[in-house]
Amino acid sequence: MTTPAEMQALLRFVSQDAKVPLSSAMGKIKDLQKASLTSPDLIAQSNLSAIQSIFAEEKLAKQILSAAKRAAKKRCAPEAEADEEASSPARKRKKPAFDSLSSPAAEDISPAAMEASLALPSVVATDEELSRTVLHANRAPLVLAFAVTLLRHTMAEQPLSSRLSLAQAVVSVNSRSKAAHLGLVDKGTSAEEEGWGAGQPRVRVMGREIRVLKRWGYEWKGEDEQAEEVSSSLSAKAPANTNDPGPPLWGLDLEALRSSSVPTGTRTGPSAPALPIHTPQSARSYLLKSFARPPDPDPEPAPSSSPSKPKPKPKPKNKSTAAQTAAEKARNLGLLLLALDRLYTSWAGVLSADELDRRSWAWYVAVRPEVANGVAGWGGRGAVNLGEILRLTR
Repeated sequence: MTTPAEMQALLRFVSQDAKVPLSSAMGKIKDLQKASLTSPDLIAQSNLSAIQSIFAEEKLAKQILSAAKRAAKKRCAPEAEADEEASSPARKRKKPAFDSLSSPAAEDISPAAMEASLALPSVVATDEELSRTVLHANRAPLVLAFAVTLLRHTMAEQPLSSRLSLAQAVVSVNSRSKAAHLGLVDKGTSAEEEGWGAGQPRVRVMGREIRVLKRWGYEWKGEDEQAEEVSSSLSAKAPANTNDPGPPLWGLDLEALRSSSVPTGTRTGPSAPALPIHTPQSARSYLLKSFARPPDPDPEPAPSSSPSKPKPKPKPKNKSTAAQTAAEKARNLGLLLLALDRLYTSWAGVLSADELDRRSWAWYVAVRPEVANGVAGWGGRGAVNLGEILRLTR
C-alpha cells in the first residue's frame, strides 16, 4: 500500500516535474496507484500506452513519460548531468509553456479564433430529461463547471478564455488547500502567502481570492461575438454592475510561478514580463474528459435450480470506441452546464453578482459526489445528480 509520503512525492512529481496542472494531477493519483505507477522510476520503466490509459491525451502522456525518464536519469547519474551542464553553459533553455499565452503580444491566433476554439458543448434538453440524468465524476471538475457557469453570469464581459482560466485558478487553489489538509503536499505556506503574485490585482470567485493578470490589448468583441456569451435579454434582468469591467483577465498560477522563480514585479501593462497562467485549453480539456455515466453494477448471479450445471456467463458489452466515449462525455458536460445555467439564470434576476458568488459554494456542496473521508476519498468518483441541481433553482 502506498504511504502518504509516497503519495505526496508522486503528486509533487506529476504536478511540478511533469507540469500537469495540480487539480488534474490530484485526480489521477489513485489511477496511478492502481496501475502500480507510484514513483518516477516505475513510470519511466513503463510505456506510453500504460500512461495514456490514465492520462488520455497522447501529448500529456509523452510529457509525463519524458519527465519520469529525466528524473530517473538524474538520480542514476547526477554527477554526469552536472558535468554536462557545466560543459554547456550557453545551451539554450526552453521557454516555459505559458509564455505563448500569458503575453498577448505573443498570441499566434486572433482573439475570435481563440474564443471559437474554446467553445463548450451546448445541448437541448427538457427539465425532465435533466432530472433523470446522473453523471459520474470526482469533485474537482464539478467545482470547475460551477465556477465557469457562475462567471458567465457575474463576469459576462469576460471572454470564455478568461472565464475558463479564472475557474481553473479556483480549482487549483481549492485542491492545494485540500491536499495540504490531508497531508498530501507540504503544509508550508502557499505561494500566495509567501507573496508570489504580490502587486497583481485580485478577483473573488466562489469565495476564493484569485490573483489575475490583465490581458491588455486583447480585443475579443466585435461583429462575431461568441455564442456562449450571455444573451442580452438575460443580461438585462441581472442587476447592473457599476464597476468598470476593465480588460480581460488570466488566472495566475502562483504555484508554477514559485517553481519557476519568475519575478512578479508590479507592472501589468503590455510590456509586463510573461507569467504562468492557468490556460483555458487545459481547463476545457479537463471538463470534456471528466463526466462519464455511472458504471453498470455487477449483476448478481441468479439462484440455479441445478447446481451441477453452472449458468453461462453473460456476453460482455461491446466496448465503445474512443470517439464514442469522447462524444458521450461531451454531451454529458453539455447537460451538466445546461442544468447549472438554469440554476444561475433562475437567481440572476433577484440576486446581485456578489450574492450569486457567495451562494455558489453552498450550492456545489449540496450536489457534489459522495466520497470516502480523508485520503481514501482523494480523487474518488461518485454520482452527480442533475435533478439535485434543478431542485436548487428558484
